[in-house]
Amino acid sequence: MKKFLFIYAECIKTAMARALTYRLNFLLSFVITIGYNALFPLVSVLIYRSGASFPGWNFYEVLLMQSIFILSQGVASIMFSNVMWTTLQHIREGSFEIVLLKPVNPLFFLISTNFDPESIGLIIGGGILLAFSIIKMEIISLASIPAFLFLFAAGFAVMAGMNMIMAATSFKWVGNSRIPEIFDSILTFGKYPINIFPDAIKGIVTFIVPVGMIGFYPASALLGRLDPVILLAAIPCALFMILGIWLYQFMVKLYEGVGG
Repeated sequence: MKKFLFIYAECIKTAMARALTYRLNFLLSFVITIGYNALFPLVSVLIYRSGASFPGWNFYEVLLMQSIFILSQGVASIMFSNVMWTTLQHIREGSFEIVLLKPVNPLFFLISTNFDPESIGLIIGGGILLAFSIIKMEIISLASIPAFLFLFAAGFAVMAGMNMIMAATSFKWVGNSRIPEIFDSILTFGKYPINIFPDAIKGIVTFIVPVGMIGFYPASALLGRLDPVILLAAIPCALFMILGIWLYQFMVKLYEGVGG
């Protein structure tokens, strides 16, 4: 374990040094990312300014949920955002053998060497929105934090699993550049209160493709509205990540050269 932590730490240092080589580019990417985060809740702003609302949720509660969504997306992006594209590039060029020759697990190698410093802007932007929404509400209980952290970790597991599943498809589907768009469409359900959707969709995004864990349920935990039964939904989240890891490892074994 110490070996893997050391390797990952060294890869982070290298990625940061590489990003800071072109400081202006890094700074502009940083500012653009934070600016994008500022526009992220724009739909909610327009909804509430028009006099409409999401049932049972005021504006700052929705902002809280969306800031948690951004934070989860940021943490996952730092670690996994480039794994799919790097895997796809290696397979198209027939250079995945270089990865296989490394004395570490191929998936760990790709995750470690694709640390994305530019995604730090997502975390900072999400953190600012989270702090702002909490200050405006002033009703967050310290007792709700453990449940929040538990569900936030479950949401991270979902993001990790989805990224690894997308990367795994590259081994047999080299024209899968539209997969992230499908993924983003599914993630849309996690940006808004799950209780506005029909029961069938609510069940799907809670227990089958549990994107509700990315924003809605951690926010519900902070607000003291969480049904304890929902904690069981962390199980399919963990299974989702395990499936992603297993599928990627399985597809590596099927790799046959250029084009997968």
